[in-house]
Amino acid sequence: MKIQLLPHGQRPRYETPGAAGMDLRYAGTHVLTLMPGSRSLISTGIKIALDKGTEAQVRPRSGLAIKHGVTVLNSPGTIDADYRGEIKVILINHGQVPFTINPGDRIAQLVVAPVLRVTAELVDHLPATTTRGSGGFGSTGMG
Repeated sequence: MKIQLLPHGQRPRYETPGAAGMDLRYAGTHVLTLMPGSRSLISTGIKIALDKGTEAQVRPRSGLAIKHGVTVLNSPGTIDADYRGEIKVILINHGQVPFTINPGDRIAQLVVAPVLRVTAELVDHLPATTTRGSGGFGSTGMG
């Protein structure tokens, strides 16, 4: 993966040796306030070129979610390998109080993964050889 830094952008990085995602930071120059119930498109100040056969997912940071009720609205946000624009993050404040975002704050994480492309075959009926069948939304039991 190649990364281009835009003005005020910071290189995303893994914060621990075992981290799956690289932290993305707010690349603005002024403080933002995200009011309860509101959402905003947040600049990261980076562009990426993914390797063929991969995608990147923009995911929430668990600390922001549990401490402030702030999460990525379209989680996970998908970045295709052929996208070359700036990575931006849609944050929403599900909390009860305004949330302040300062320049350089970690706002989300970026996970890169392989993509499997399939050929979709249209059929009149699907094989019914599973024990689950069409059961969903809790059909396999509690928890």
